[in-house]
Amino acid sequence: MDLLLHICCAPCAVYSLDALRAEGLGVVGLFYNPNIHPLAEYRRRLDTLETYAEEAGLALRVEPGWPVEDWLRSVSGHEAAPGRERCRYCYRVRLEHAARLCAELMLPRFSTTLLYSKYQQHDWIIEEGERAAEICGVEFLYRDLRAGWKEGVRRSKELGMYRQQYCGCLLSERERYLSK
Repeated sequence: MDLLLHICCAPCAVYSLDALRAEGLGVVGLFYNPNIHPLAEYRRRLDTLETYAEEAGLALRVEPGWPVEDWLRSVSGHEAAPGRERCRYCYRVRLEHAARLCAELMLPRFSTTLLYSKYQQHDWIIEEGERAAEICGVEFLYRDLRAGWKEGVRRSKELGMYRQQYCGCLLSERERYLSK
């Protein structure tokens, strides 16, 4: 295996996995998303990903537990900061975890399906990915996968995947409903 791929959800994994495999990379998936709330949403996303991973022949590592309390306590200090600092912090938590696991598994590099979404802040993801890579002695593989957005949406719908309407955190769900 060449790459540990942090996966936020199955729909984002569809195009991402195909693109990385097309480069000849052997991919191991990682589901670590303590930001997802409530538990029913977390389970639904995980169940969808596990089904897809089996169909796609993707080895998938799922971190045990659901450390949402730790995430909520930690992110609360970032909520008041300008520029959605909580999102940057959330990238940091997940990418640091991926980088540590990448080193532990003795894989040379890691990446994330967050790079597929046109709604994510790529500059922050790159900075946090490279920061985590340096700390853990592995490589962060950046690929701008947004060009495959429409293709991934189309394919995930064809596969009948659950497609969520918010990033997963309680705060983004609040913003989604309050902004209407």
